[in-house]
Amino acid sequence: MIFLMRPRVPNLPPLDTTLLKPGLRLAVGVSGGADSVALLRALHQQSTALGLVLHAAHLHHGLRGAEADTDQEFVRALAADLGLPFHGSRVHTPSEAAKAGESIEEAARRLRYRWFRQLMAEGVVEAVATAHTRDDQAETVCAKFLRGAWTEGLGGIHPVVEFAEGRILRPLLSATRLEVEAYLAALGQPWREDSSNRHLTYTRNRIRHELLPMLESWNPRLRDHLAQMAVLARDEEAWWQAELARLAPQILLPGKPVRGGGRASGAGLALDVTRLAALAPALQRRLLRHAAAKLGSALDFPSTESLRALALEGRAGQRREYVGGLRAERTPRELRMAIEPVSTRQAGTSIPDYIALIPGEIEAPAFGLRLRIETAPAAPSQPQPGPALAARLRNWKPGDRVLLRYSGGPRKVKEVLERLRVTGTSRVLWPVLEVEGRIIWMKGVELEPEPGISVAASPFA
Repeated sequence: MIFLMRPRVPNLPPLDTTLLKPGLRLAVGVSGGADSVALLRALHQQSTALGLVLHAAHLHHGLRGAEADTDQEFVRALAADLGLPFHGSRVHTPSEAAKAGESIEEAARRLRYRWFRQLMAEGVVEAVATAHTRDDQAETVCAKFLRGAWTEGLGGIHPVVEFAEGRILRPLLSATRLEVEAYLAALGQPWREDSSNRHLTYTRNRIRHELLPMLESWNPRLRDHLAQMAVLARDEEAWWQAELARLAPQILLPGKPVRGGGRASGAGLALDVTRLAALAPALQRRLLRHAAAKLGSALDFPSTESLRALALEGRAGQRREYVGGLRAERTPRELRMAIEPVSTRQAGTSIPDYIALIPGEIEAPAFGLRLRIETAPAAPSQPQPGPALAARLRNWKPGDRVLLRYSGGPRKVKEVLERLRVTGTSRVLWPVLEVEGRIIWMKGVELEPEPGISVAASPFA
């Protein structure tokens, strides 16, 4: 008797097939890394059973030179081996990041999703699947927590993102990287390693390689707990959004009241402070943030608590200013909120520039600062310094960008001030030090060091 051994079918990594419907034209975003290669292979393995029409999509980000070129050819060949249509495109992420004042990470993500949406808008596919895993989810939740996110931020990576053009799907969110790599090893399927994933200049890499391993020495199940927290946060956020949709129209009032009844049309919003005081603090915060968001301002926790205090304990006539030109005023019965015009915000904020040669000292009474700017002596093997440079201490202006320490790319000063929770007049008047068109120092922020130049700040007495 002869027994025929059936070839062993590798175990699939956990896939959320509820996101997929028969007949779906689905592109898989494939970078060439283990996660995306595993997603493509797993979906291809089940495509007949699920009724999927699969495509492979790869975006060349214009980074890493020949290594990225090899990644693209690897994905093209993999798609050909599987008999799948291949879609490729190329962008230059560094120039796009510089134009938008974003980090390389932020620009790469924006460009990637822009291209996915273009594929859907052109009718090539109906949806795009990305290979985010449980490990990615844990890293994202951790990063959001470090930035001081609200509950909605702790929701991390959503399984489905709806765009007008179509949907982005994350069917691999329940799988771990260990499961992904075990699946590929069982298939004998190689993948590409992105060398930039080891660079600790990127925040996500520092979280992946330094912070999470250290925290896991305290709790080995930390990644599971962070992923579970994301599920809880998303479900709670969905409940809150439904509750706000029900309550906000009853409590948020447009414009200002007029004598005789009714309200005059206007760009602002108001809340009845008596009705607000009767609500639970959690709902008070949600309503205040919802009102600010409708006006175009994103509030952090201290600003929200300041608004609550103004509404519940403030006196009529009191006013406060917040991020994005949001101004709040307490009246006897209402808390009124509006966005102050940019022209008004910038009025009366002219401060003279202070200039000094390097090395040298700048005394700036208008900023309350004294800066000492030093140069490091050149080593014998290094070229000797040329003509003395001039440093200019000035107020920041729209469009200014700075390179933060350990950041992958420049950021707008405006965004940095928002993250510092600087509001009101302080936000409008904020000093930066410029040398040859580059900002090398900014008050309250650690910037990437300028080679050969050091800056020491002290209060101006």
